[in-house]
Amino acid sequence: MSLQWAAVATFLYAEIGLILIFCLPFIPPQRWQKIFSFSLWGKIASFWNKAFLTVIVLLIVLFLDAIREVRKYSVTPAIEKSSAGKPTAFEHTQMKLFRSQRNLYISGFSLFFWLVLRRLVTLITQLAKEIALKTALKKQAESTSEAAKQFMEENEKLKKILKKSGKEEDTLLEEENRKLLEDQERLQMELKKTSDALSKAQTDVITMKVQSDRLSKEYDRLLKEHMDLQGHSGKGNKKSL
Repeated sequence: MSLQWAAVATFLYAEIGLILIFCLPFIPPQRWQKIFSFSLWGKIASFWNKAFLTVIVLLIVLFLDAIREVRKYSVTPAIEKSSAGKPTAFEHTQMKLFRSQRNLYISGFSLFFWLVLRRLVTLITQLAKEIALKTALKKQAESTSEAAKQFMEENEKLKKILKKSGKEEDTLLEEENRKLLEDQERLQMELKKTSDALSKAQTDVITMKVQSDRLSKEYDRLLKEHMDLQGHSGKGNKKSL
């Protein structure tokens, strides 16, 4: 095996090993996310896309070269020509065909696993982010549920307090209304008494006024009679003289 194909085979074995490690069930995606978030990967991130494309181009070139070699040694006239001159030419041609097919498989699987490895890393990163987001949303939902439950309990307590205070307020209002009704009745009775007293006083005043008028008239009559009597007595005295 030449040096380039030995390097491609080593690269293929490394890819298979990495894919198997990524597929281990006891290593969670969060752990790989922590590994991928190291500062070292951030430094080489700018060269990663270039290196990825470069490896793809090299593997495609080697894959096409292996296809060419397979097609070259798979043609029947070429095998017959090479076997006509030398007895061992057929075996030699078959050996080259086997090597070209081996190189085709190595380069083809290396290219395929390289794409699979890139996609696998992307999916693991996305899965780790989704799991972290799910965990954060779950915690947020739990905290929101606890807060809502606490608010509901406080609301129930507040309703009970308001209901209790409402009953107390109703009792106080009933007592105030009862007191107000009693005061109103008392004031009405006092007003009635006052009105009766006022009516009686007005009647007394009218009676006293009538009596005063009568007395005044009687006084005027008596005064007139007195004056008349005085006039008659004066005339009698004059006659006697």
